[in-house]
Amino acid sequence: MAEKLVLAYSGGLDTSVAVRWLTERGYEVIALTADLGVDPNRATGEKRALAAGAVAYHCIDARDDFIRYFAFPALAAGAVYQGRYPLATALARPLIAKLLVDIARQEGAQAVAHGCTGKGNDQVRFDVSVQALAPDLRIVAPVREWELRTREQEIDYAKKHNIPVPVTKKSPYSIDENLWGRSVEAGVLEDPWREPPEDAFAWTRPVAETPDEPQYVEIAFERGLPVSLDGEEIDGVALVQRLNELAGEHGVGRIDHLEDRLVGIKSREIYEAPAAVTLLRAHAALEQMTLSRA
Repeated sequence: MAEKLVLAYSGGLDTSVAVRWLTERGYEVIALTADLGVDPNRATGEKRALAAGAVAYHCIDARDDFIRYFAFPALAAGAVYQGRYPLATALARPLIAKLLVDIARQEGAQAVAHGCTGKGNDQVRFDVSVQALAPDLRIVAPVREWELRTREQEIDYAKKHNIPVPVTKKSPYSIDENLWGRSVEAGVLEDPWREPPEDAFAWTRPVAETPDEPQYVEIAFERGLPVSLDGEEIDGVALVQRLNELAGEHGVGRIDHLEDRLVGIKSREIYEAPAAVTLLRAHAALEQMTLSRA
């Protein structure tokens, strides 16, 4: 009897190919998409997952939990990796791991899987979180094991098996998005000497296309957490969404970072985090105004 496996499914290249690859190795794959604020098209996600070979599909709205228990506590702590990166993708991984375990229990699965490579830090976040919550579940990481060594080979594999994927060899970016930020890697970005092309960005305008007049916003904090914008009390999800639009319109939040990975290598990443950058700057300014030097 085939073992059931729950896959953290983004609908991108790696996880779309992973559905078919895992199915070929005898697993009944259950795809799980976590809605963390980029409005995933559930119908499209389910169609893609089932077309690739999944036997079931779940999409869970985790936006409020993500902002309330992960993004805002990180904001209160001033958490920025190597002085540059607001940890958007990083903060989401333990939450997705928790949802993987929840669905695995619900479906009676014996294993979970993710699409992380062997070079990044996310693999550790997934693996450690799952082991802490459910040490009995086996963890499968197809990208660390399969024979597909490049994204071009993955694209060829997807084409061969008629798997719909949202990338091409001309635009092979690996993208991860949630409310707190957007990360982009691969393709021409592998060359740190090259300026990121404009098609790598989606949430922020280039400086030349930003409004000529500045826009002022007023953010109120209580106990280190933002509670209102321009005098209007709104929930965390709505506040972050609105700031992403406002700050992104003015070109705020672009980050070009050559970062250190846990395994000892460097990786060039492009980030967009309009709301996170704005809130972190505001929070730091408020701390400087109210806290003693010690």
